[in-house]
Amino acid sequence: MNRIRLGVNVDHIATLRQSRGTKYPDPVIAAGVAELAGADQITIHLREDRRHIQERDVRIMRETIGTVMNLELAANRDVLEIACLVKPDLATLVPEKRAELTTEGGLAVVGREREVAATVEMLSRAGITVSLFINPDPAEVRASFECGARQIEIHTGFYADSRGERQRQELERIRVAAAEGARLGLQVAAGHGLDYVNTREVCHIPEIIELNIGHSIMSRSFFVGLDQAVREMIDILREEEVG
Repeated sequence: MNRIRLGVNVDHIATLRQSRGTKYPDPVIAAGVAELAGADQITIHLREDRRHIQERDVRIMRETIGTVMNLELAANRDVLEIACLVKPDLATLVPEKRAELTTEGGLAVVGREREVAATVEMLSRAGITVSLFINPDPAEVRASFECGARQIEIHTGFYADSRGERQRQELERIRVAAAEGARLGLQVAAGHGLDYVNTREVCHIPEIIELNIGHSIMSRSFFVGLDQAVREMIDILREEEVG
């Protein structure tokens, strides 16, 4: 019986730093604290507009992260070239819009297979494992597989933002997509909008091996500290682990 791996996203530390143009708080330090608390992976998103994570953060973390470095990025040539030079352990392709507060949904792979496959091939040639961040849709899962991705991350935002019967329906969509991914031999991760309550149900989906969580952990850290916030989330994953 294995606990689902926890990826901690430290983008919000960089957001706070950039809001004042200071050198602190440093997401590199946050990554180290999260790892010491038991995080299995550090996730960062290098956006085209550099609104939070900077190239400096990416380069230093590549040298200092001791677990797994997961670099989220859009198919922007500039950012792709940085990824190929830095060579994170995992590159997760995500959609990106300048006006959005945060990622609003999964990458549209269906109908764009040739374009996505070319990006996957570019990153793969650099020795980087590629994951696609997609909506919980079996068609998107199959398209991701056909594009050469080795992993998918299922967008859980619709589930996290729903309540009652609608939330149960969204959870079932995640289950179906995860099962399809596993059937195709893909590694299945999930993330977006997960917190200390709604994460529990997602943990019961046996095909999901990894969760990427940022906002709720960073928010909790304001009250209990980052070390404790990460440990509390790990405790939830241990309590809800399935065989």
